[in-house]
Amino acid sequence: MGLFKKFVKSQFIDVIEWTESNLDRMVYRFPVDNQEIKMGAKLTVRASQVAVFVNEGQITDVFTPGLYTLSTENMPVLTKLKSWKYGFNSPFKAEVYFVSTKQFTNMKWGTKNPVMMRDQEFGRVRVRALGTYAFKISDPTVFLKEIFGTSGDFRTDAIQDHLRGIVVGSLSDLFAESNIPVMDFTSNLDELAERGKGKLQDNFGGMGFEITQFVIENISLPEEVMLAMDERNKMSMLGVDSYATYKTLDAVEKAASNPGGSMAGAGVGMGAGAALGNIMAQTMNPTQTKETTTVPCKSCGHQMAENSKFCPGCGQPTSQTKPCIKCGTPLQEGSKFCGSCGEKQEKVCPSCQTPVAGAFCSSCGTKVE
Repeated sequence: MGLFKKFVKSQFIDVIEWTESNLDRMVYRFPVDNQEIKMGAKLTVRASQVAVFVNEGQITDVFTPGLYTLSTENMPVLTKLKSWKYGFNSPFKAEVYFVSTKQFTNMKWGTKNPVMMRDQEFGRVRVRALGTYAFKISDPTVFLKEIFGTSGDFRTDAIQDHLRGIVVGSLSDLFAESNIPVMDFTSNLDELAERGKGKLQDNFGGMGFEITQFVIENISLPEEVMLAMDERNKMSMLGVDSYATYKTLDAVEKAASNPGGSMAGAGVGMGAGAALGNIMAQTMNPTQTKETTTVPCKSCGHQMAENSKFCPGCGQPTSQTKPCIKCGTPLQEGSKFCGSCGEKQEKVCPSCQTPVAGAFCSSCGTKVE
């Protein structure tokens, strides 16, 4: 009879534990038959776990990592609810939820639609961003009350969309409050991420979470802003502070690179470049023009600086020039080679070997190609 009682008593002892097999599982409900747990049951709570007992919808006792023998002594809240004043050793109904407290890493976030922000230099700018974050459950009771409920299984994909929305929704305020110009975003990703982590913790903490890592991997700006940034970089390289002066330099470069393919076109192109160059010089140093002696252009009579190489009115060169014998580029008198095509400017008569300046030899009259 004593052996029978001992056998029956051994059946009342259960082992309650959770061996994690899925890295994305946040909560696991222990399957107790008929929700009955026997007094004296062994409870094993492993590292990165917390066991929460729920009785009739109310959270009673929370067990941190360790090995426990369930009794009225180490279950004070449930004991009080059940009025077990004398340590009544009977089975009781309760739900046991194991909550994982490890970090859930590599949670991706990104903006499906651009985030609108206001920049002091570019005005309203649409910004896209993406990155990762990591979090863990810091307060299991708050998590069970606010998020989890009584589901038997809860994984990260059940909450990921909600958390991603919180992250993206905070970006607009994050960018605006940082006071960092959009041009400097890429060089301040770590600073922005650190501020974003602190800002997000208030929202995450209200759900029983702690955000342990927040990373901004990339911030992309509209194409027009990127082009403006390229122009600002060019201005910095050229040492130009005025945007109008930079555009003048850009126009000079374009005019110089498109001479027109003929002598006349070359003269006009070079003249336009010189005119724009004079305008640029006046913009950068307006007092210099007032002190410079002016002379009339021999072609159109327009007043210009005495040392000007081209007339700012008609674009014609002020010094005597001659066209290249091959490509027509204007050359200074006495030039022996063309600076554009490299052609030698002095021709020799094929009949008498006399130097020829025109189309016919002045000695024998032979036509020179």
